[in-house]
Amino acid sequence: MDHQDSLDENSPAFDLTDKDRENLARRDEGFEPHTWGNLQAIIANNDLESLRRWPSDLKRYLKWTRETKAAYGTITDYICHERLHWQPLPTTAPNEGPTFRVQDPTPFRDSRDYKIMYNDWPYGMTPDITHIVVWMKTRFEVEPVVGDLIPKSRQLIEDFVQHTFIARLRAQGNAEDRVMWFRNWTGLQSVRGMDHIHILVRNVPQEIMDEWTGGRTPLP
Repeated sequence: MDHQDSLDENSPAFDLTDKDRENLARRDEGFEPHTWGNLQAIIANNDLESLRRWPSDLKRYLKWTRETKAAYGTITDYICHERLHWQPLPTTAPNEGPTFRVQDPTPFRDSRDYKIMYNDWPYGMTPDITHIVVWMKTRFEVEPVVGDLIPKSRQLIEDFVQHTFIARLRAQGNAEDRVMWFRNWTGLQSVRGMDHIHILVRNVPQEIMDEWTGGRTPLP
C-alpha cells in the first residue's frame, strides 16, 4: 500500500465500514465479487454494510472523492453540476442538501424530476450484473433515527421499479429475477443530501440500458 492509499484509509473522504477497511488491505486477486444470489441475501436482510467494492476501485474511489471535494467543495455539488446538470434553488440550506424546482413533489410522478444513470463507482460484482442509480430532485420520507425508508416510500419505489425496469424486461422472460433495488440509509451514503436509489440488473441488453440511461455513460 503506497502513501496515498494509507492516507486515504486513515483520513477517509467518507465513512468507511469495517468491510471497507478490510478491503483496503487486500488485492483484487483475493476479492470475491458479489454474485446475484449473494446480493439478494444482502438486500433481503438489509445488510447493506456488507456491500464492497473491488479493492483497487475502493482505493481509486477514495482518491477521487478527496480530489473532487477539494475542487467542488462536496461530492453533491459535483454530481449536481457535472453529472446531472441540475441547478439547486438559491434557498438551499448548506447543511440540508440541495433543493430543486420540481414538476411534482411526489417522487417519480414526473420524469423530469429524476434521472437514471450508471453508477460511476459500482460495487464489486460479477460481470453479468450492472449497477445503475436513479437520482431524485424530490425526497423520500424516512424514519428519523437512521434515515431508513418508511413503508410508504418503499412502496413508491417498488411501484417505480416494477413499471420502469421489470415491465420492460418481461418480454424476455423471468424479469422479476433480473432486477433488485436498495437505498442506503443515511449513515452509509457517500453522496448525502440528495436522494437516490440503487438498481441492480443482470443480463440486460445494451439497447435497453441505453433506453433507461438516455445513452449516458459512466466515468471512464
